[in-house]
Amino acid sequence: MNVGASLSSIRFPNCFRCFCFPKPLISLVSSSSSMSQFCVNNSSVTTASVATDASSATDAVAMESVKSKQQHPWLIVGLGNPGKKYVGTRHNVGFEMVDAIAEAEGISMSSVSFKALFGKGLIGEVPVLLAKPQTFMNASGESVGAIASYYKIPLKQVLVIFDDLDLPFAKLRLLPKGGHGGHNGMRSVIKYFKGSLDFPRLRIGIGRPPGKMDPINFVIRPFTKQEREELNFTFQHGVEAVRILLLEGFNKSATFVNSAKTLEQIG
Repeated sequence: MNVGASLSSIRFPNCFRCFCFPKPLISLVSSSSSMSQFCVNNSSVTTASVATDASSATDAVAMESVKSKQQHPWLIVGLGNPGKKYVGTRHNVGFEMVDAIAEAEGISMSSVSFKALFGKGLIGEVPVLLAKPQTFMNASGESVGAIASYYKIPLKQVLVIFDDLDLPFAKLRLLPKGGHGGHNGMRSVIKYFKGSLDFPRLRIGIGRPPGKMDPINFVIRPFTKQEREELNFTFQHGVEAVRILLLEGFNKSATFVNSAKTLEQIG
């Protein structure tokens, strides 16, 4: 319904107490009973003004509605371990993916908040928070939970990025929800989300340990030169996947991610 059109069609009837004069448009009339009232000699002017006010009010309400829907940023978290000892290791690919996103989008990660290296920025017009918890992997949820709680971020807008032993090396997998899959960092995040599994996650395959190597020792191993080339190619796909997720939605991003080929497959 067009509020402005409806209001502008209204014409106020004349009454015996209403006196209209050619000039000014609005006159204050006094009667012997000391009654005063405003009188308009062109009702369309008055109703046009009312229509404009009504339209402005409607637009203001609409703008507030849009702002309320956009008030929560996305939180993008990469899991890993702090310290030089773990830089470039398999267990820290979550950190590296967040670094790749920050570099691509021009977001500084130099501040420390909520026990995490922290950054704020935009992807397109979508506000984002980037975080790399510095609590060590097994206590990642302490930092993630605090950020999500402080900014009142709904779980569906918390993307957690982490390494996965069960995925082939350099393979990405985007899921809308799920369990921890034996990953202690994810176990901690779920704990601080009060057991909820309903948040998206981007898994980065690091492959299985060779022979009988202990998985604990495997995940803190660095990458070979060839593996690093493949992984950097994967990070490029991951950055694009995050853009699609925020700007076009989960389904399009999942299709992009889950159908992407690794550098080895392309070669």
